[in-house]
Formats: sequence, structure tokens, C-alpha cells
Amino acid sequence: MNEIKIQRQYDQIANIYDVRWRNYIINTLTFLYNWEKIQPQAIILDVACGTGEFERLLLEKNPTQKIIGIDISEKMLDLARKKHDAFSRVEFQQASVHSLPFESHYFDVVVCANSFHFFDKPQLALAEMKRVVKPNGKVIILDWNKDYFVCRICDWLLQIFDPAHQRCYTQAELNQLLVSAKFKLDGATKFHLGVIWGMMVVRAIPITSHN
Repeated sequence: MNEIKIQRQYDQIANIYDVRWRNYIINTLTFLYNWEKIQPQAIILDVACGTGEFERLLLEKNPTQKIIGIDISEKMLDLARKKHDAFSRVEFQQASVHSLPFESHYFDVVVCANSFHFFDKPQLALAEMKRVVKPNGKVIILDWNKDYFVCRICDWLLQIFDPAHQRCYTQAELNQLLVSAKFKLDGATKFHLGVIWGMMVVRAIPITSHN
């Protein structure tokens, strides 16, 4: 099962993750933070939260933000908890995106940053995100963009050498996945980060009987 591979991989690199990926993490998550401008009263689910860096960005501006971060790696979560043990409205749980342990329609915003390419069941992951977000809420996905040539090469190499990696998507492919999962697209953009990383971010709203 792919989640076991991901768990093992990130448990092994947890202690060096923030140092190894520092610039990438800061730049991508800062772009996401500035692009979305999440409201301070929103209840947020951070899917595949890693060591809690997006939480750090949010809490710097609003220390009372209600956030739940989930990840498959307990060692990554341990680091996230240590960073944020002073914030009473933030919690971290080990959980799978394919089976979110939350009641339906609970969150105002579901964020999934830098992790969608790991999901071996993307349709199920989107169905679970749609289930837990409020009817008037939104799902935000940031990930690598295979529209960029270097990302296509990276995707090909990672599928050969990285047992946890599944696949990257073009903007059109990700949009189609969201539409198939009964979301309405509400905004999207692409951006380039350094020489290698071509990124995309998309905002989607669940389609309900009311919209």
C-alpha cells in the first residue's frame, strides 16, 4: 500500500526535512498563504501537513486560528506538535486522506499543499475532502505542475526511483479531477519556483443542491 511507503519514507527523513526543503517549503507555502488569504475565523484542515509549516504562517498572523493538521507520518507530526504546543486551538492527528476521521461539513477550508502527487487514490481523496468541507467552504490544492517541462522529467524519474511517488498532473488534469469529484473551480494560477519547480494552485467549491 502506498501510504505505508510514504509513512516509512517520511518517518526516516522527518528530522532533516525542514532543513533539506527549507527554501522550497517557505516559498511555496508563503505563495499559497498570500494567494488565498484565509479568513481568521475559518476552521482549517491541513491535509498532509508535514511538520506544520503552513500552521506556523497562519498562526503568526492569527494565533487563535482553529486548525487541524493530519499526516500519515507520526514523526513528522511529532515535530509539528513541538512547534505549536503553545497554541490551544491547533491539533495534529495521524490520519489518511482516504479516510478522514471527521464529521461531514465541519471545515471552512481544506488545504492540501505539496502532497497531491503522492495520493494513489486521488478521486477518493477528493471525495473525502468534499465530504468534510462545508457546503459554502473551499478546497485549496497546491502541487507540482506537469505543464512545465522540467516537472515532466522529474515526474518520470520519481516514478522510477521513488516508491512513494504516484504522479504529477497538468493544470487541466487536476481541474478535470476536481470537476469529476463535483467541485466548481473558483480560481487557479501557475507559478515557477527556481529552475526546477513548476507549481499550480487551484481553489474549488463543492457543488451542492444549493449551488
